[in-house]
Amino acid sequence: MNDLRPPAANGTGGSHEDGAHGTYGEDLRAAGAKAAAIAAGHLAGVAGRPVWQPVPAAERAWLSDQELPEAGRPLDELLEDARTHVLPHPMGNGHPRFFGWVNSPPNPAGVLVEPLAAALNPSCAGGDHAGPHLERAVVRWLAELVGFPHPPGGGLLTSGASMATVICLAAARQRAALADGWDAREEGLSGRPPMVMYVTEEGHSCLHKAAQLLGLGARQVRTVPVDAAYRMDVGALRAMVAEDLDAGRRPFCVAGSAGTVNSGAVDPLDEIADVAAEHGLWFHVDGAYGALGILAEGASSAAPHYAGLDRADSLALDPHKWLGVPVGCGCALLRDPSAARDAFSLVPSYLIDDNAGELGWFAEYGPEQTRPFRALKTWATMSHLGRSGIVSLVNHTAGLARRLAVMVEEASDFELLAPVTTSITAFRHRPHDGDGDGDGLDALNRAIPGAVQARGNAFLTGTRLGGRDALRACFLHPDTTERDLVVLLEEIRLAAKSLRT
Repeated sequence: MNDLRPPAANGTGGSHEDGAHGTYGEDLRAAGAKAAAIAAGHLAGVAGRPVWQPVPAAERAWLSDQELPEAGRPLDELLEDARTHVLPHPMGNGHPRFFGWVNSPPNPAGVLVEPLAAALNPSCAGGDHAGPHLERAVVRWLAELVGFPHPPGGGLLTSGASMATVICLAAARQRAALADGWDAREEGLSGRPPMVMYVTEEGHSCLHKAAQLLGLGARQVRTVPVDAAYRMDVGALRAMVAEDLDAGRRPFCVAGSAGTVNSGAVDPLDEIADVAAEHGLWFHVDGAYGALGILAEGASSAAPHYAGLDRADSLALDPHKWLGVPVGCGCALLRDPSAARDAFSLVPSYLIDDNAGELGWFAEYGPEQTRPFRALKTWATMSHLGRSGIVSLVNHTAGLARRLAVMVEEASDFELLAPVTTSITAFRHRPHDGDGDGDGLDALNRAIPGAVQARGNAFLTGTRLGGRDALRACFLHPDTTERDLVVLLEEIRLAAKSLRT
């Protein structure tokens, strides 16, 4: 094997003429081949290993306590360290029996092209190079997949839905201010009527964080009640908007969910859109996880639940969730892209680009100036799957959630807690010889996820739903089978038994 040494101390790594042996020559070629082999070997062996195990104390210390080396280390040594100390301790989301949170396995096409994006290492703020042009295409693809209107420039890729939400709510805030005859960017919010946003108790925490970050204040995020299916109560929304108007507050935005993380519920988007239209509210939809559920067909079809999605002013979604694009890649879609440009555009003299065209740079539509090449892994993943493959993935995973719901309802020691709309099943364990209801049952179900995780055969997370501790299984892995569902329920039973003995 080549001696994969670091570059020379002077940082040149050899002359341009000597490129075959410099920093970007044969050493990198050999290391790259080894890195690819390590990655492929890791992915090929995931299903045969425990889903997750705690990181041993010695390994945790190696990972977190090491000092920066004084001298540079060879690439080969770094790869060996990664293989030995990093890859053996995954989060678990690559495994077919990982049912926690909303974290998918990486699509192989996305994995494959990540080094190519790093090799180019562009900033996709704007300019005439591959990154921005490819981003225009994949943003359009995402909008078309979920049936969201897509005017030219109507969206951009972000680090995730949290940043996409900040962008969308900043656009909503600025639009409301301009409609009232002032400029929030120029004047700030001081002295103005409080701007109020409406979400449900099932709304994602990123909505609350965005409101706080944008200076709206946690008090101005009104929590709308939900119905028995954990969907927004639109009658309560109407009453709250009227109350706030009477109190001199400024309702400006309502955020509905197209697939909550607790149960996968989809709010009555069409009815919410009616309220937004009546009161001039910005209608935002959090579809980070669930927007792609609109594609499900046959018995798993939930398309009627998504009626009104196309009426939203903005939509946040995460290609790195259901699609399996490697983390991190979110997307903000906007019905009127000028609203985001009004909220963020700031072009100093040294960034003026006479060739930018009427849409300008992506940096004018969000807070990031230096933007990574997220479009390449998104393009590769979506192209590798194709529309039919994406639909098949959604059908498969939504079908698993529905099948688990049936298994739960057929079992006398489990209880289904919410209807299945997307690919999440919310339920809980009720042992035959258990404590019945109340604190004992809550405590047991609160403890079950950690006990299941520690066993290593499945990964489950918990939540609170309707005031009760619940178990939730989220399905995103294309290789998960019905047999894995049987294992999951048995692991829950065994974990519960160990907790009660």
